[in-house]
This record gives sequence, structure tokens and C-alpha cells, in this order.
Amino acid sequence: MTEYRLPLRTTSKLNDRKHWAARHRQAKAERRAAYMATRRHDLPCVVTLTRVSPGTLDGDNLQGAMKSIRDGVADRLGIDDRDSRVEWRYAQRRGRPRQYGVVITIAACLEQGK
Repeated sequence: MTEYRLPLRTTSKLNDRKHWAARHRQAKAERRAAYMATRRHDLPCVVTLTRVSPGTLDGDNLQGAMKSIRDGVADRLGIDDRDSRVEWRYAQRRGRPRQYGVVITIAACLEQGK
């Protein structure tokens, strides 16, 4: 199992009222950061994306907030993010005030059935 830590502040994209260009810049920066921070792994694998923040999000907002991160990891793995060889999991944990980040954990599947 390999763990990567990114000092990113992820927010819910579903309720975001920023200008489209600002949203695009943020998504591009998050995707690139995830790509640069990780390395290629053997497939199949399980990828867990954990959001660290003083506040929490509900399930659909959590997944939306991590979309660019997921895309960057998929880019690094050389796959489309809907590839069935990768199982995507989402988690979140509370951080201290003003503590933000993303923890990416990639674990190899030892069995074909996961």
C-alpha cells in the first residue's frame, strides 16, 4: 500500500458559484497535482481518496469535490477513471482548524475477485 499526501483545499463543486474560468483553473490545478504526486501502479488496485478538512461533506458532495483528484490519479495510472480494474473509495476525516489536504492511498489487489 502506498500513500500520497497533497496540501490541497478541496471544496464541493456542486454548490460552487465561481466563474466557470476560475472553476476550470482550480480543477486543472488539482488534477495536475494528483498526477504529479502519484506514480504508476500495477492493476487491479484499490484507490482511496481521503479529504482532510475541519468540516465534512455529504456523500455526493464528497465525490464531486474529489473528481479532479480522481482524474489525475487515473491519468497517472494510464486509464480512464471508469476502468473496472480500479475500485474507487472515498473517505473524509476532520482536521484541525485551517488544516486541509487530500490523502491518496493505492493498494494492490492480491486476488482477481478483489
